[in-house]
Amino acid sequence: MIKVKVGLRPIASEINLPTVLKTTILPGDSIERLFIATQVGEIFYIGNSSLRTFLDIRPRILKLGVSSGGYDERGLLGLAFHPEFYYNGLFYLHYSVAGTQGPGALPESFNPNPCDARTINLRWINRETQYDHIDTIEEWILQSNGGPQKRRTLLNLRRPFSNHNGVNSLNFSPETGKLVLTTGDGGSGYDPFNLSQDDLEIAGKIIEIDVGKNKYINNPPIVTRFNELPTTIQETLTVMAKGVRNIPGISFQRYYNQYIKYAGNVGQDLVESIFSFVHYKPIPVTKLIQASFMNSEPDKEGFINFGWRGWEGAFPASIIRGCTNNPTLDEKTIAYYNEAAALSGSRLQPLTSYFHKDTRPDKFGGTALTGVQAYMGKRIPGLTGSVVFTDLARKESQPQVRGALAYTTVRLNGKQNDFSVIQTDYDFGSQSAYYVNLGTNLNQTRLYLGVYGSMKVTDFNQGTVFEIVP
Repeated sequence: MIKVKVGLRPIASEINLPTVLKTTILPGDSIERLFIATQVGEIFYIGNSSLRTFLDIRPRILKLGVSSGGYDERGLLGLAFHPEFYYNGLFYLHYSVAGTQGPGALPESFNPNPCDARTINLRWINRETQYDHIDTIEEWILQSNGGPQKRRTLLNLRRPFSNHNGVNSLNFSPETGKLVLTTGDGGSGYDPFNLSQDDLEIAGKIIEIDVGKNKYINNPPIVTRFNELPTTIQETLTVMAKGVRNIPGISFQRYYNQYIKYAGNVGQDLVESIFSFVHYKPIPVTKLIQASFMNSEPDKEGFINFGWRGWEGAFPASIIRGCTNNPTLDEKTIAYYNEAAALSGSRLQPLTSYFHKDTRPDKFGGTALTGVQAYMGKRIPGLTGSVVFTDLARKESQPQVRGALAYTTVRLNGKQNDFSVIQTDYDFGSQSAYYVNLGTNLNQTRLYLGVYGSMKVTDFNQGTVFEIVP
């Protein structure tokens, strides 16, 4: 793959953690505006070279960073504009709700032990009291004579742990016109309750929501499973994929008369993975519930399974232990052998992967995948038609942390591909630079990068949004 070098042009600075970067055309406007959503609950847009506030929902957001030393994966996680936003003013939010903090689903951190069946077969019980917080997905409207106003609630999701709630979690599919929600497996590590593979669990799925169907339903119950929803809401939902650990959004790339879908799955301890697929057959939630009621298996021909928790990308999910006789080496033990075996032939293989440890001179040791975007522009010819991705922090970039940019392409034969690191020429000086988000404009000809100077959501105003330029 060819070497690509890019520049970073600052667009907005001294903002809070940017979780979503998207463009749209405001009603009555004539050009696309870049919108920036921050984890703490602000939504800005760039207008006439200045940063303007579109919406501030900070009072609606759960208090962040209190119990985790400032680090947090909750907050304002998703923003999507309706395909007809210019005409109808509709947009959608996903956030963690203020005042919903619970004790969590487990009293201590979780590690599976293949020698102890109890750790392999845990169940999430007492869900109404043993949970961490509640996430909500809402429909809002930009009123013609005023500001944004909440219109209705689509889903209320009870989450077992604070992490793995998804980020950039709402996107509209250009194929189906439906709202796509990526939920994450619910958190902790190693998916303790195997929610991602359970057909009735909302966690660990990619879900399509038909926002034009039964659109007068409001105030849904707080749930964790599809069968707890009223039938009228079940009828608006289809499941596109399962086996998800945590996804930083989904990107659709037009290829002739169809779309390549890209989604990354954040890894556990070994590897970060980018997946791609064209054809898929989503399963209506009503059919999943019916099959469960009949104790049968629904038709899953064409259904996408990313393989988690049995598989971490291209590897069986593993527990890492240090070698007692050699501290420079470690031992990897398969965490869930039976699940890895059961999924070995039916899971989707990743398009490419990068590793948490990689000593090759042209690669890097990664930390966590934070963005995946198709690029169809021609200003950076080496990237045209590729999929670009970001990692939070290179392992070797201490003491000043630096994120990483890289790209890969889909092979016509459908086989896995390598990736290439994208070189950048920006001087961050003595400031750390965590790459926290990647965004694009409507026709995917521009790329935007969100950078933060800290891992803590409680360290304010350390964010910069860049455009990636030739």
